[in-house]
Amino acid sequence: MTQDILFNVDGAIATITLNRPQKLNAVTPEMADAIVAAVDECNDSDSIRCVILTGAGERSFCAGSDIKELDTYKTPWQFRNRPDYCDAFRALLKPTICAVNGYALGGGLETAMSCDIRIVSDNAQFAAPEIKLGWIGGGGMAAHLMHSIGASNAALMLMTGDPITAEKALAWGLISEVVPQTELLARARAIADAIAARAPIAAETAKANLKAAVSMPLDKAIEYERDLQTICFATADAAEGRAAFKEKRQPVFNRR
Repeated sequence: MTQDILFNVDGAIATITLNRPQKLNAVTPEMADAIVAAVDECNDSDSIRCVILTGAGERSFCAGSDIKELDTYKTPWQFRNRPDYCDAFRALLKPTICAVNGYALGGGLETAMSCDIRIVSDNAQFAAPEIKLGWIGGGGMAAHLMHSIGASNAALMLMTGDPITAEKALAWGLISEVVPQTELLARARAIADAIAARAPIAAETAKANLKAAVSMPLDKAIEYERDLQTICFATADAAEGRAAFKEKRQPVFNRR
């Protein structure tokens, strides 16, 4: 794995760090391949229950794809079919927390929106600047922004390419919390620890349910949710939860 991607597992928490701070953590094709490998490892592990994604340095979470690398693709079609790091993060089965420190631009914003929960530092900025260079985002930019902040706010970001602050992102519903930069990773870890303490099948099912809620009609989404609830109810963890409730103790979820 390239040193531009760091992968660390501490207990039930995996952390993926974009480690190219001198280039604002802009992603190269080699880094994209490493991200795919890290995601596969997380999905294959029974012990990993939550994943934190962050960027090295204080200036930037991720400035998107490295623009200088884009001309290495021989054709636009090859570019279109490249291994995409946003697709990789969306393929994570485990709950994901994005800890955004500084810039989240272009593919960096798409990456953050591909995660389930976004916690950001007070110096964070978000933008879809591709239009300033003559193209638009291709990693789910429009769809994610529409669902997160509504049509008008999404249009403002997509059509101007101008950045918004952490405070505005919070007001628009793009993110969950703003914290001082010095507290960012600790806060992300605290949330990850809380998720990791829950029943792992239920946590992964909750994630699948949220994804379905975005893409399904309401009646089908509710039907799907009920099916997922039934699956969870049949697990050993759900039996442990019911037993713990009756016995007035904290449940211990350690089963898959």
